[in-house]
Amino acid sequence: MKQTYLNWSSGKDSVLAYYLLKNNPDYNVSKLVTTINTAVSRVSMHGLQEALLDAQAKSMGLPLQKIYLPEKTSMQLYNSKMQEATQKLKSEGFTHAAFGDIFLEDLKKYREEQLEKVGLQTIFPLWKKDTTTIMKEFLSLGFKAITVCVNAKLLDESLVGREVNEQFLTDLPDTVDPCGENGEFHTFVYDGPIFNHPVSFEIGEKVSKSYSPSKDNDDDCFTDDNKSWDTKFWYCDLVPK
Repeated sequence: MKQTYLNWSSGKDSVLAYYLLKNNPDYNVSKLVTTINTAVSRVSMHGLQEALLDAQAKSMGLPLQKIYLPEKTSMQLYNSKMQEATQKLKSEGFTHAAFGDIFLEDLKKYREEQLEKVGLQTIFPLWKKDTTTIMKEFLSLGFKAITVCVNAKLLDESLVGREVNEQFLTDLPDTVDPCGENGEFHTFVYDGPIFNHPVSFEIGEKVSKSYSPSKDNDDDCFTDDNKSWDTKFWYCDLVPK
């Protein structure tokens, strides 16, 4: 059985990746690993409060390793911190790292190259699956999720803090991937078959935040010459109960 840790975002893709691996006898997923923004004590990108991340892992019955990063993190610092963390994981006996990525080729290649440096193999349980099919499976299994962040260039304020269900998928513009795989939206999963009990929370305030890209052209893990930088996002704060 392959000793595996899961790169955990707290959202639907990593949840479904865990569900699939949990039911695969070839893998033993025994730890979650998440990056935390130290400036606000929240999950990177998702903006989820650290306390809800802790509650999620507790309900799953899994240990959680946090990698703390400053709010403005260069790729050099990010790579250094991740290499330090993954070397520690390898020394603990882990041989495989799992991700919930679906079709972003550049990101997959980046992960594979970085982990190869420390002797870890990668697993992508959702890779190349149809995203509409993934969402139907996610909902049919009984998972419950809420959007915590949406790209303001593509989605308006009304779609953040929304329950992820059939109506939500219907309300998405045709140009938005059903899984938000291009970064259109991020979610927090609070209930479903991998949890011993639901994670309790209340809906907090909605805020708009803008970010600036690095001025260093080399400070990037992607190679797509046509990539764009999305700078504005809507966040919905979830407050632990």
